[in-house]
Amino acid sequence: MPSFGETLRRERELRGIDLRDVAEATKISVRFLQALESDRTDVLPGGLFPRAFVRQYASYLGLDPERTVAEYLFAVSGQSVESPPAAAAAVPPAQPRARRGYVMALLVVAAVAFMLAWPQVRTAESERAVPPPTSIAVQEPLPSLRVYPAPSSGPSAPAPEVAAAGLVLDLQARQSCWVAVQADGVKVMDRVLAEGESQTLSARDEIVLSVGNAGGLAYKLNGRPGVVLGREGEVRRNIVITRQSVPSLLQDGPLPPA
Repeated sequence: MPSFGETLRRERELRGIDLRDVAEATKISVRFLQALESDRTDVLPGGLFPRAFVRQYASYLGLDPERTVAEYLFAVSGQSVESPPAAAAAVPPAQPRARRGYVMALLVVAAVAFMLAWPQVRTAESERAVPPPTSIAVQEPLPSLRVYPAPSSGPSAPAPEVAAAGLVLDLQARQSCWVAVQADGVKVMDRVLAEGESQTLSARDEIVLSVGNAGGLAYKLNGRPGVVLGREGEVRRNIVITRQSVPSLLQDGPLPPA
């Protein structure tokens, strides 16, 4: 079973984030971050500093800070890092290593299951709230939509149609990659898609997409294939998808800068 430090490092690597980027954003030295990922608590300073380091690290990766701090405290035998050592006679017998490892494994599995299930629940709620896209072409533009001219390629090549109900994003993982999605300002997905796994999301006005392995993710917008987001292993953040930007994100148009 991976230790606390190994789990922390795996979450960072799945998101394609370099340790130096974490150090620059959190102002924590690379030496202390490496100590956290290597379970070297003896290298960390005393007092409240280790707990603060774990909270900042978890926040930067998008993890639950309080849950991560609780897992860290449990990994160091349940004793807070600032508590002074008690007298030798008052220390209860230590639990067997196998039992501590079993309890920690159960906590880690429960935490991972919760993190994987929660975005799917939010996605289901969002999809119920948004009407399904209709295949009937809109003959007249809605009052709230702007009408844009057709592309200059000629009158026989009109701009791609966007479903009246909004935006539908179909994701297909060609390789394992981390994906985060906000639909109309609400985070509906933040997890790792396994190779071959697919996910369909929808929004009324706007979708913001971030991906940790751009070359390993294929997608469709309202049923049309999208352009390649980047190279394998490349991190792309905050790609904004709206009705106006849909034509440039399809395979017949350029990708706007992130």
